[in-house]
Formats: sequence, structure tokens, C-alpha cells
Amino acid sequence: MFSRLKIFTGNSNIELANEVSKLSGIPLGDAEVFKFSNDNSFVKINENVRGADTFIIQPTCFPVNDSIMELFIMIDALKRASAARINCIIPIFGYARSDKKDQPGVAITGKLIADLLTKAGANRIVAMDLHSDQIQGFFDIPVDHLYSTPIFVRYFKENLDLKNAVVVSPDTGGTARARLLAKRLDCTLAIGDKRRIGNNDKAEILNIIGDVEGKTAILFDDIIDTGGSLCKMSQALMNQGAKKVFAACAHGILSGNAISNLEESPIEKLFITNSAPLSKEKAKCKKIVQLSIAELLANAIKKIHIEESLSILFR
Repeated sequence: MFSRLKIFTGNSNIELANEVSKLSGIPLGDAEVFKFSNDNSFVKINENVRGADTFIIQPTCFPVNDSIMELFIMIDALKRASAARINCIIPIFGYARSDKKDQPGVAITGKLIADLLTKAGANRIVAMDLHSDQIQGFFDIPVDHLYSTPIFVRYFKENLDLKNAVVVSPDTGGTARARLLAKRLDCTLAIGDKRRIGNNDKAEILNIIGDVEGKTAILFDDIIDTGGSLCKMSQALMNQGAKKVFAACAHGILSGNAISNLEESPIEKLFITNSAPLSKEKAKCKKIVQLSIAELLANAIKKIHIEESLSILFR
């Protein structure tokens, strides 16, 4: 067991790191993380970490490549400062959707990032709501895969009328995720059948499998990017007689025209976590409700440090 616990953060989500620090009672470590005028990233650890159990909170969200590079350099800096263990808390795993070779000539970038994190010196990865479970197998080091589902379950039970609700997976790939939420909420399940068009976020809604007529539909997915396909699915649900539509996604990237897509859609509320920072402009959207994962991460850090099981965090 390690005697000292240190938490550091990069620049990708400082607000989340501060919240985790406050809840855990562990102050953020002293580190300089910035860019030179030539766009090179710089990291300096300004305190003694020799023999310490260190945690880096760094979601690899926008700007993705900068966030990843910061993480690599922070790992290297801690390793060279003789940290005993380096744990990377990566709520959003950049390039997670590049998890397979689904067409000729493409890279499996998710696997590449996993290899580079390991090579840099990471000893453990803590991720949340990975796009696909097989990403855990990309690593040759331990991976703790957390889920935001319990956070959504608690909120929905306290704030939504679930008497006539149906949980909807936007596609067949997310069925297991949606089925778990439906079970926890004691709701029925429906599945969307969609087809992606090209290499962008455009999708064609082919069908909805399941009864949604007269019901409150809760669309449940791991990530909302531009929101195009999710918003189209919400309209398809209304066309099939749904009474109202909510959406819940672990990771609210909200890039491009996401806000306008959301505003123009039948979705009444979009529930996301704070795994990615929400800009002041996007926060003005009255449809968005952001739930915090800070307590989940703080508890995970404490349990990992004292070598306890994380299973209680999935309840």
C-alpha cells in the first residue's frame, strides 16, 4: 500500500478536478501545465512525488489532441520524478469511437492511444462509459471502467415521472447500456435502427423496435457530439406516438451545431455529466441539465489508493 496520495490535473477540465479535490479532501498537486508561444506543451511537477501514488485527472476532450499530449507529458514528468504509481483518470477517452477497422485504409486510433499511454508510463487507467467495452482490452495495464448509469438512475427516480416510461437505445450497439438503465428504472426497452452515412455524424433512421406510443421516451447513449442522429431519433419517436422525449448521455461534447439541433428537436431535456466542460454559451441552453461525476471519481480514487474493490460504485 502507498503511503501518500497525490492528485494532479491538466487543463482539459480543471473545474471537475477542483470538485474532485474538494470532495476527496486532497488538494490538487502543484504543477505547471501550459503552452509555449510555439505551441509546445510544457509540464513541471513542483512538489515531491517520490514514492507517491499519483492520479492525473485529464479527460481527453476538446481540444482532443492537446489534452492527450498534456497527459502524455504529465505521465512522463511524474515517472521521471519517481512517482511509485501513475493512475490516469480519463472520464472521456479521446478516439474511443476509432475502436475497429470498419473500412479499408483506416487506423484503429483508440488502440494506438492505449499503447502510447502505456509506453509513456501509465500504470492504471480509470475511464467512464467507454464507447465500447472492448477498448479495455486495448491496454496491457489494469483498466477500471466506471459508469454514470447510477447517477442518472438516482436523478431520474427523484425528478421524473417514470410510471409510463420507455428507455430507448438510439442503435443496436447501445442496447446493453440502455437495457441496464431500463432494468434499474423498471421500464420497458425500445431500440432504434439507424444507418450511418459516410464518415460524418449523419444518420438515417430506419425503424424503432418496441412500443413507444403514449410513453415518455428516455433516449440513452454514451455520447452526444453534434446531436444530429439523436435529435432525428427523437423526432422519429414523436412520429411513432411518444408522449414526450428526454435524452441522457454520459459525455456532452456538443460540437458543431449541437445546440441549435437540440433547440429545434422535440427533446425536452438533455441530461449529461460534467465529464467534459460546458462553456458558458452552451450552458445558456435551458434544455441542458448537467450532473456531476465528481463524487464517483473521488470515491474511485480513494478506493484504488487503499486497494479496495470498486464494485460498490456500480450500485
